[in-house]
Amino acid sequence: MFKINQNFLKLPGSYLFSTIAKKVASYKEAHPQNEVISLGIGDVTLPLVPAVTDAMHRAVDEMGKAETFRGYSPDGGYEFLKKAIIAGDYTPRGISLDLDEVFISDGAKSDSGNIVDIFSTDNKIAVTDPVYPVYIDSNAMAGKTGDYIESRQGWSDVIYMPCTAENNFTPEFPEETPDIIYICCPNNPTGTTLTKDALSAWVKYALDNKAVIIYDAAYEAYISEPDVPHSIYECEGAMECAIEMRSFSKNAGFTGTRLGFSVVPKALVSGGVALNSLWGRRQGTKFNGAPYIVQRAGEAVYSDEGRAETKEQIAYYMNNAAIIREGLSAAGYSVYGGVNAPYIWMKTPDGMSSWEFFDVLLEKANVVGTPGSGFGPSGEGYFRLTAFGTLDNTKKAIERIKKI
Repeated sequence: MFKINQNFLKLPGSYLFSTIAKKVASYKEAHPQNEVISLGIGDVTLPLVPAVTDAMHRAVDEMGKAETFRGYSPDGGYEFLKKAIIAGDYTPRGISLDLDEVFISDGAKSDSGNIVDIFSTDNKIAVTDPVYPVYIDSNAMAGKTGDYIESRQGWSDVIYMPCTAENNFTPEFPEETPDIIYICCPNNPTGTTLTKDALSAWVKYALDNKAVIIYDAAYEAYISEPDVPHSIYECEGAMECAIEMRSFSKNAGFTGTRLGFSVVPKALVSGGVALNSLWGRRQGTKFNGAPYIVQRAGEAVYSDEGRAETKEQIAYYMNNAAIIREGLSAAGYSVYGGVNAPYIWMKTPDGMSSWEFFDVLLEKANVVGTPGSGFGPSGEGYFRLTAFGTLDNTKKAIERIKKI
């Protein structure tokens, strides 16, 4: 008799955003006359920029001709995209990378979930709390988190690093020493960041404790403050202890197109084995690469036109963030984030739980957000709104919330 992976049965309910989608669908079915505005899931609303779509059209034409047709992509992605990434994101910051240290994928979410394959099941993971759910759920599916403790709203074998208003949403070194440390910066969901000094301290901590940092930099394009690093490799020693992941979803609107990459330095070694070779072996076995058309689109993001056009989109979303932040502050809410990231993290009013506030917001304002408790125990009592809506919907949503 075949057997299932029992670890899936330990997961509490459905994926956070699936639960939200079901609740919203139920509400819409019961109230078809009401216009519901979503500031919940972090999906973009602006279309792909002309530089990107033009590149995709050219690539489609190439795929329709025998002399320019492409089949499977090379392991790790096409050289033209890797060169564009290194020249555009790393060389200007004084970071030197080899082409085979960059691995093209279909997104940071996939990489975050798949990276667990190259680590032993007895590694102890540490996560900032609240945290992007994929980090914990993927480890739970692999049997690396112990048991889910309902009363704690957390896992028995996970080291949680609470990030609250009391510590300015900045993780502190845990009492128990972890093997793998997940850091998302700028942070999803809180929208907060780490300065270079603070991130450098984490790099030193990882080196001292022979730990590895999984660094999710999906929102680095939204950084506006000069003392916030765009890459963990700006910190001395990070090449020896950190894996960096990035996405084209939020900086260039590729949520429906799917493209991302991870950087695994060859200097990152455990027990004499380079993690770069393990990740290359894993990807070569289980992944056939992002489509050629999409990789050409990604290359166009780094062109002069692509940079200018995507920069305008980022400014559009950050204007939305300012509207949300300022509007909620004026209404008396305690708000955080929205300066270096497209997320606003707010305190729920009147001692409401996160899901209670979700229901109030949906029923009284017809606005959808994300309950903070879905991101971890320390997220209870908080709520996330995204700046990825349209300008008109963002303004309407804030006006509705003000009237509650």
